[in-house]
Amino acid sequence: MNIKIIKSLFQSLLVVGCLLLINSCSNTAVKEVDSKVTKTTVYPSEVIPFMDKFKILLGDGTHLDELVGFEKKDFFYVENDSQSNWVVYKTPNSGVTSRTSSNTRTELGEKKHWTPETGGKLTGTLKVMHVSTSGDARVAASYSVVVGQIHSDEGHENEPIKIFYKKFPGHTKGSVFWNYEINTKGSNDKRWDYSTAVWGHDFSVVGDSPSSYPEEPKDGIPLGAEFSYEINVYEGIMYLTFSSEGRETMKFTKNLVQSDFAKASDIPQQIVKLFVPIGRDGVERENAYSEEMQYFKQGAYNQANGKAPETNIVWSTGADIYEGDIGKQYANGDFTEVWFRAATVGAGTSPLLNTTTIE
Repeated sequence: MNIKIIKSLFQSLLVVGCLLLINSCSNTAVKEVDSKVTKTTVYPSEVIPFMDKFKILLGDGTHLDELVGFEKKDFFYVENDSQSNWVVYKTPNSGVTSRTSSNTRTELGEKKHWTPETGGKLTGTLKVMHVSTSGDARVAASYSVVVGQIHSDEGHENEPIKIFYKKFPGHTKGSVFWNYEINTKGSNDKRWDYSTAVWGHDFSVVGDSPSSYPEEPKDGIPLGAEFSYEINVYEGIMYLTFSSEGRETMKFTKNLVQSDFAKASDIPQQIVKLFVPIGRDGVERENAYSEEMQYFKQGAYNQANGKAPETNIVWSTGADIYEGDIGKQYANGDFTEVWFRAATVGAGTSPLLNTTTIE
């Protein structure tokens, strides 16, 4: 064979070999990049590290006890707003919920239980991104979500506190308020909530008709505005702190081991207006929640539901549910969505020594 031909063939093979090598290197690089891309998922437990202390119930009925490294799109996942990572809690107006409620939730439940005398502390920094846009304005629970609470695990399983955000359709600003549910003496069907405004209205401010709304609160909070809360239970007393940039920090105190509502004459006018018409006019046991096991909950507990207002003008919101189709509810604004960027849980502390910073 001619030497020139051999040399030409060798050079051709060398070029082909180099091209194959480059292609191989390129594919390897792509695989490495792809591998890094798949590892960019940020889990809620990486944003808020206390997830090992909680279990969760999602709006589709998913229940999980181990949350480290867990997410579920459309319910419990992480979003970034270009400044911070946020844990998203999202749930429809109708789905699968707990045995004690007809309202859906994507909400954490604390594994550890404690009594008011033992105490505990929960903090959260959040912004409510969406509440149901359908409902009946006469119903106090319409257009609202609970973003933090204490739940009793004994007796009537009532709630010493529920922190609400509520915004009527067409309003720019919504309200933050907290409700105390009496730990009913005797039958539980006489129970009621006493509501205290933080910014904006309290729970009892409702519309005059299904589609007429009260005046927009001047000191309310818009959707997407950040605020923080601290629930600190220490030696039977609940100390509450609410803060938001540009707004007055609000503080409240409530005794959880001695009732303020133990006699019929103690029933506030707010309750006479809102709950007595539906037959809820009970009194509270004298020692309230004393020695009763409690636990914290945090996330999005949707107060909107599809129940007819005529069945309960306080809690049955008559919101749209599209026969429980979650996709249709999300598409039509019939859901709630809450973002948390920081939260802590731990032992209660003396308010005199309390150095907790709410981020």
